[in-house]
Amino acid sequence: MTNREYNSNAFTMLNRFACRLHRDEGGSLSIVSVFALMVLVMLLGMVMNSARQVDQKVKLQNAADSATYAGGVVLSRNMNTLAFTNHLLADVFALTAYFREARDRSSESLTPQILDNWERVAPAFQGSEFPPFDQLGYAIEEKVPSERDMVFTFSEWSYAAAEMMLPVFEEILAERMIPEFQRALTDATPVLAQYAADEVARRHGRSWPVSTDLRAVLWRTNVDPVGGISELTRRTLPVVDPVMDMTLDQDRYMRTAREQRDRLAHRYLRDWNDESLHAFDVLGKMSQFSNLWRIFTCGQLTRLLEVEYPTTNLPFQIRDERDDIADVNSHLEGDFMFVGVVYRQQLSNMVPGVFRNPIDSDTQAYSQIMMFVPRRRLVKVYPGSGGSGGTGTIGGVPGEGITLPGPGTPEPPPPPPDPDENGEQPWTITYQSEDWHPHDWNLINQNWTMQLVPATTRTIPAILSTPPEINGVTGFDTPELLSLNEEDLRWLSHH
Repeated sequence: MTNREYNSNAFTMLNRFACRLHRDEGGSLSIVSVFALMVLVMLLGMVMNSARQVDQKVKLQNAADSATYAGGVVLSRNMNTLAFTNHLLADVFALTAYFREARDRSSESLTPQILDNWERVAPAFQGSEFPPFDQLGYAIEEKVPSERDMVFTFSEWSYAAAEMMLPVFEEILAERMIPEFQRALTDATPVLAQYAADEVARRHGRSWPVSTDLRAVLWRTNVDPVGGISELTRRTLPVVDPVMDMTLDQDRYMRTAREQRDRLAHRYLRDWNDESLHAFDVLGKMSQFSNLWRIFTCGQLTRLLEVEYPTTNLPFQIRDERDDIADVNSHLEGDFMFVGVVYRQQLSNMVPGVFRNPIDSDTQAYSQIMMFVPRRRLVKVYPGSGGSGGTGTIGGVPGEGITLPGPGTPEPPPPPPDPDENGEQPWTITYQSEDWHPHDWNLINQNWTMQLVPATTRTIPAILSTPPEINGVTGFDTPELLSLNEEDLRWLSHH
């Protein structure tokens, strides 16, 4: 076979093989499957990345809401604690005056002469031609010994109580214990609020299926953490110590504090006297002991307030009264609104060679809270139920009031009237009682509370851009959001 024939046969065989290979479909499905599997892996990675980011964002936002609210509750409860201790301070003054009179027994020393005079005039009524006067004379003779016993028994009891209680109250006032506690509470409140917020965030992270280290910081709207450097010039709690805080309005704060303390102390003393002297007001009027006791205790209280402690043991005051606020919205945002931010390290990506998180900073979530005094709510009142009237407030407590037995206790309300022809009970709508739901903007009111509000403060971009460096929260990368304006924030924020 010549070379030419060999080459021709080889070309023919190669041509036939190429034709068979073109028509052979065996193995093509495997190649397509490889490319399809690669696409599915990429899609799965994208779905898993997106799902994990969304899931983490929802969980992080829940942690931010809880942590921010926890820190805010500390602030509102400490405001109520300051209000409670203001009441306690006035009550200690009242009890000190009460037990000083019990120790001195000045009222008791004057009653024998009064009762002796009653005994002297009793015979003048006896034997009168008018039966009522005759009966009055014998009644006086019978009543005078019992009133002597009442005065003596009450004086002995109150003297024994004064021996035990008066040194305690005297020391409380002499050592300024209540104001010292209030100062310590005010100084510790920012640390407590930060700790509460951070601890709640940590516990949220530990409760996730995959434990995560979360940290939280409570911020003031002036872009300074609660307890930060601005605490030196304007503390977190919007309160003023009228004794220690050197302010331009210190005279006004001190004057207001004295008026408030005097008013509360006299009211508490009146309540103590009304409660303990009820028997004399009803059954022992001849001795005039109750009137004398009230006069002497009032004198003791006046001495305490105006002579012994005129410029000390003063109640804390709210920093700005409502009448002093020009721009209410700005004032509320600056002093009564806070932003809580929860931080966590950036979530790792699945299929990192294909997908990458476009955000280089760590993950954040935030919430905003506002501290306020709620207004009285509208309630349904049935006729005869007592309505919602009141004769003033001394601060109240959260929740419904408890009626205690004593003088002047009203009779229980009658049952609602029978249903009308339509089977309905008649009722009216009115506001809750001012006695138990006061809404005064001061530190006598114990109804301060906290709630989550839409996060709309203008400083949120600056807060989110500032690295947290307080309470051991450090090492987080923050985004650069200072260029955002309010409109941009409104578009980006889901709050």
